[in-house]
Amino acid sequence: MKSITISGSPRESVGKRDAKLLRYEGKVPAVLYGGATQTHLAVSVTDLKAVVYTPVVHFINLEVAGKTAQAIIKDIQFHPLTEEIIHVDFLELDAAKPVTIEIPIRLTGTSPGVKTGGKLVQKLRKLRIKALPGDHIDNIDVSIATLEVGKSVRVSDLKLEKLIITNAIEDTIVSVTTSRALRQAEQEAASGKK
Repeated sequence: MKSITISGSPRESVGKRDAKLLRYEGKVPAVLYGGATQTHLAVSVTDLKAVVYTPVVHFINLEVAGKTAQAIIKDIQFHPLTEEIIHVDFLELDAAKPVTIEIPIRLTGTSPGVKTGGKLVQKLRKLRIKALPGDHIDNIDVSIATLEVGKSVRVSDLKLEKLIITNAIEDTIVSVTTSRALRQAEQEAASGKK
């Protein structure tokens, strides 16, 4: 999985006034937990934007006070009006402990059902995957090369080595439905046969 490095500075005092001052300076208050100790820090908004506003999932190499920890963003808070990032929770990763991450789905191939006039409907864009940090992948490829009209690919159809999908197994990932134009063509063909 891709990783990106973000440097942070330790926070001396924790409170609303301190957080407001940090945001004014273009920084975001954050916390790193999951390791031996919990660390309060501040990171640059511009560094965070490269990780937050992208469909790609990244591991983050978080550098704070000369120490580096591999982490993921576990929670992020946005201002309700301005949509600015106001707080971030980082979860420190342990190579021996599995972690659950939402991984994007990438559709591959061309559906024969779409070629005949069906409509492709993708219900899930990401899957929750539980695995050791070293086993996580950038995206999950789902082939639609054999998908006919009225057929679908469900979570239960996927087989991934070393990865556990935590979504419900009956959830539909992608399906090909009958489009309005195809339905109309079928009705016209049926009425022409009578």
